[in-house]
Amino acid sequence: MNKISRAKRKSVKEVTLDMASNMNLIIKKCFPNASRVIDRFHVQKLVAEAVQSIRIKYRWQSIDQDNAAIENAKKKGIEYKPQVFRNGDTVKQLLARSRHLLFKPESRWSASQFARAKLLFKHFPKIEQAYNLAQGLSFIYENNYDKRVAIVKLAKWYNKVENFGFKDFNTASKSIQLHYKSIVNFFDNRSTNASAESFNAKLKDFRREFKGVRDVKFFLFRLTQIFA
Repeated sequence: MNKISRAKRKSVKEVTLDMASNMNLIIKKCFPNASRVIDRFHVQKLVAEAVQSIRIKYRWQSIDQDNAAIENAKKKGIEYKPQVFRNGDTVKQLLARSRHLLFKPESRWSASQFARAKLLFKHFPKIEQAYNLAQGLSFIYENNYDKRVAIVKLAKWYNKVENFGFKDFNTASKSIQLHYKSIVNFFDNRSTNASAESFNAKLKDFRREFKGVRDVKFFLFRLTQIFA
């Protein structure tokens, strides 16, 4: 396989990547002059997972409370009737069925998701705070084209996360701060690796369709014929 010359590699000006340290080292060595840009979707995914961790925490608490209430009702010889909200959800169901709506902006909620979110945020205000923080980060990415302005808004977002005081959110915020320079480089050209991620998904589907790869050279030949 032919190697890319050092001169060509040094001419690369920008590379998008995720927050994996090994990828950062590879890019740093292979493309020494390139600006490293951490893909915005990896950053937003990290924060979205922090939101979900809060929802899951409350869900486990509700399961524990439900189990204790059922056992207590059995001891007393009475029928246990869980709390049911006006949309027909129990507390456990409300927390379980809210998963998908927390990934979306409010403008993309269906009518049932809007009703469920209203109940969720009323009874679990911490989840609403976390959701608003995640949406606030998305807003910074989507509505800022000046790097200097974005840096100021990100700093204010960090302060909100610190005031929120939830461990998983602080962990996500710390990860973002550790990769801060590469993250704000996004606002230079707003580059993402979405096309590469899409192509990678196609390769995985292609490989899965044939139940793996036995002949690597032939596999690569087929890829060039189909996707090149």
